[in-house]
Parts: sequence; C-alpha cells; structure tokens
Amino acid sequence: MKICIYGAGAIGGFFGAKLALAGHEPSLIARGAHLEAMRENGLTLITGGEEHNVRARCSDDPAELVRPAAAIPTRQAHPLADAAEGAAPRRPPPGARRPS
Repeated sequence: MKICIYGAGAIGGFFGAKLALAGHEPSLIARGAHLEAMRENGLTLITGGEEHNVRARCSDDPAELVRPAAAIPTRQAHPLADAAEGAAPRRPPPGARRPS
C-alpha cells in the first residue's frame, strides 16, 4: 500500500521504516537537514537488537510523490492545516476506485 507520512521526524520516520519493512511503499514529507539525511542514508531502525536500513521516497513537496492510498500526519498540531492542504491534490477524485 502507498502511504504518505507528513512530518517524517522521529515518529514519522519510525512509522515509515516499519511500513517499508512490512512491504508497504511509504513516502515521507520532511524538511531541511533531516530530509537531506534521509535522501542520502535512508532510514535506520534499531529495535530488538537488530538494525534495519530502508529507502523510501522523500520530499518537501507532496506534489512530487506518488498518490497515496492513505496519509498519516505526524507533524506538530499547528502546521497540520498546511499538511491537509498539501494532501488535497493527492486525494483521488470523487467516485474513484481505491487500489486493491
């Protein structure tokens, strides 16, 4: 499933890594140095004594990413309205069928 995570900091990065490891296709929205680090190094998840590195699509512009089947907002509360506006063009048109 294609899932977009708005705000790929610690929480969003964790969800993105777990989703990728489960076989999904996460896209991550981030900014600045964190975005550049994810582009260069991917996401590294260390849990249960194991280390996993995954690569995911990353951008600071939601329009650059593949249309997701779902979106997970993990940003702080005050910029969520901006994230919702950014997601609007990515939603399927009314009456569109969801991918199975």
